[in-house]
Order: sequence, then C-alpha cells, then structure tokens
Amino acid sequence: MTFESLGLSPALLRALADNSYTTPTPIQLQAIPLALAGHDLLGGAQTGTGKTAAFGLPLLQRLANSDKPATGPRKPRALILVPTRELAVQVADSIRSYSKYLRLNVTTIFGGAGMGPQVDNLRRGVDILVATPGRLIDHMERGSAKLDAVEILVLDEADRMLDMGFLPAMKRILARVPAQRQTLLFSATFESQIKQLAMEFMRNPQQVQVSEQNAIASTITHRVHPVDGSRKRDLLIDILTKRHGDQVLIFGKTKHGCNRLAEQLETAGLPAVAIHGNKSQAQRQKALNQFKSGKARILVATDVAARGLDIPNLPLVINHDLPMVAEDYIHRIGRTGRNGMQGEALSLVSSEEAGLLRQIQRLLKTDVVMDVVEGFSPKNPLRMDGPMPPINRGGHQRPGGNSAPRKPSHRPHGKPADRSAHAHAGQKPYRGAAAKPGAARRDSRA
Repeated sequence: MTFESLGLSPALLRALADNSYTTPTPIQLQAIPLALAGHDLLGGAQTGTGKTAAFGLPLLQRLANSDKPATGPRKPRALILVPTRELAVQVADSIRSYSKYLRLNVTTIFGGAGMGPQVDNLRRGVDILVATPGRLIDHMERGSAKLDAVEILVLDEADRMLDMGFLPAMKRILARVPAQRQTLLFSATFESQIKQLAMEFMRNPQQVQVSEQNAIASTITHRVHPVDGSRKRDLLIDILTKRHGDQVLIFGKTKHGCNRLAEQLETAGLPAVAIHGNKSQAQRQKALNQFKSGKARILVATDVAARGLDIPNLPLVINHDLPMVAEDYIHRIGRTGRNGMQGEALSLVSSEEAGLLRQIQRLLKTDVVMDVVEGFSPKNPLRMDGPMPPINRGGHQRPGGNSAPRKPSHRPHGKPADRSAHAHAGQKPYRGAAAKPGAARRDSRA
C-alpha cells in the first residue's frame, strides 16, 4: 500500500514525497486510518517502527482541517508528551518536516533549557506543543502553558514515562486538557498501569500491535564477554582498537561513569563523546550531531539520555555495564539491527552481574553466547547455574539479582518532590504516591 491509499491530504503527501517516504510501515498502515477516523488509539510499537508519523500525520491533518482562533495568540491545539528532551527534539523535527506545506507552528519545551525563550514561544502562539512532563508542569504552574484548547493528545513512549516516575505529572496534565479530545497512546509494552491509564483517560480506544511485545530484531547477534569488573575498561579499549572502523554506542550505568569512560577512551587515543543528564541541551545536541554525522565514532550514554535516539545503520552496541532493569537491555540494543541491517550487541559482564544477565536471558527466552576474550579471562567466572531471579521491570536491582531496600520517604504521600533550579525538569521525575518504586533512583543516574 501507499500513503495515498490512507486518505492523507495532498500537502502531507507532498511533504512525504520530499522526504522520499513512499511505503507506510506496519504501525502506520494500522494506526493512521483509525486516527483519521477520530478514534482514541492504543499503539504498541517500539522505537524505530515509524510511530512518529503514525500519530503525527493524522494529527496534522486534523489541525489543518479545523479552524484556528480568529484573534489572540494561539493556544496549543495538539499536545505531544514524551519522556526525554532528546525525543522531544526528534519528534518536533519530524512534525515540522511533515507539516512543511501547512501553516502550523511547532514548539518544544523541556528541562535543561532556559524558561524564558520557552515562555516567549508560548506567548507568540503555538499549534503543536511537544513537551516533557516535568517542564510542562512548571509552565502550567506559572500560567505560561494553557491546555484548554487541546483537541488531540499524544502520549509517546508512555511506558518509559511511567518507568521514570512521571505518572503523577501525567495525571495532572491529563486532568487539565479538555475531556472532548482525541487521545493517542503509544508504548512498547502494555503493562497494568498503561491499561489503567487508558481506561481512566481514553474513550473506547482501538488497539494496534505491530510486533510481539519486547520483540528483538532477528538481525541482532548477542554476545557476552565475561571479564572482571576491574578490567572492563581495558577490554573495551581492546575491542574498540581492533574494530577501529565501526561506529559504536556504549551504555554506562551512571552520569559520572559515562564521563569518566569517555575521558579514558580519549586518553587511549579513541575520541569519544558522552551524553547524560548533567550535560546542557546544547552540549547533548552537539554530541548527538557529531555522532549521527559520523564525525564522532564513539558515543557513551546513559539509558535515559539515549532514549529516543534514531541512528541509521548503527552496527554495534556495547553494554559496558548491564542495565538494572532487564527490559532496558531491549531498548538499548534496539538501536542496532534496524531496517533489516545486521547488528551486534556486546555485553561486558562481571561475576557480580550474573543475576542481571540471567534476567536478560529469561526475557530473551534464550541463552546468550559466552565468549572469553584471550588475555581477559576473569578470575571470578560467571555463575549462570544459580536460581533464576524474577525479571526486574521497574524496581531498583543490585548486581546479582538482590533487590535494594527502599529508603523511607520523608515526604507525605502525594506531595511533589522539590524540583530545585538545577534539576532537569525534562528528565527529573515528578514523583508522588503513585510513582514507581525505584524510579527516582534510576533516573538520577541519567
């Protein structure tokens, strides 16, 4: 099928042709007709499946066909909520590309950037607002973001927003948009909280699922290199030196660890850039642009900072540290092996991480190939014959599979956490009683 067969307007088809988009992806084929018909929609789709166009094209067609206010600054008529600032920038860029021949204004608001320019943009008038929940709450509280004219609401990567502790903020935002609206929710998984959110805030939603939840591309090869934790850096340098022509995305566990690792790679003659929550938006965007353009071969990132990255033809992802949540492994390695291309996922795993590796293998429903690199045989071998721990889907997990004890809260239930001036509202969870246990601790590493 073609985009013409989906009932899109000539202006949108012209913009798609300019971008050489001719054949809809499976999620676009299923979602666009339902959205154009005005249905609320639950879309099950991973990053990289074309879901931005799946919600963006119907959104643009609806706004183009509806009347703008006759006088006064335009209030947002469409709101797109996303978990991270990188994804906000990416989604906004795509929407602007699709709306090339429509007179619609797109504005982004997210943490880590000054409030002043965002307030000015909102005052000048906006048709489509792309926002992270924390920063949108900030604008709502100061009165600079008014949501009473929203006709269509999109929740993109809703599962990730829940993982990051944004549920209370999402509910506050949902309560401020008009009840008579169209709601499109996209998520890689449909856990109980997603379904509860849909029942509470959506009207008879249609559901589409383009692939098995947590599906892994068959084009990705998985491999584990057992190694002592103290020698991970040396093994990583050895791998990168031997594969000097490959572009690689490396995942670390903490902000400071990513910075330190990038500096150590630089010292070893391997130029690398890092992105994480402590970097300014300008620094992060510069690093991403260098990596996407091929000027930088190595990108070191935390899970949250790398969420939403769309890097064509990336051949290699390396887990310097295993993720604390098994499902994050899928999000990480989903950056490679796209569009039928071959990809490789390497994980450097110490004996302390055996429990985390068992969780990942259980989620993958297969054993991962173990490959000891000559000269890096670990003193403490990986023990994979222990009892299988439960898959950690949201709580904080210590290496080895033992849950970390929760710290007692010193705030009354439901009272929002203090978001100080230095906090990145685009990523810092807006926590309350309903926030997922452990979400704030995980997000603090971004």
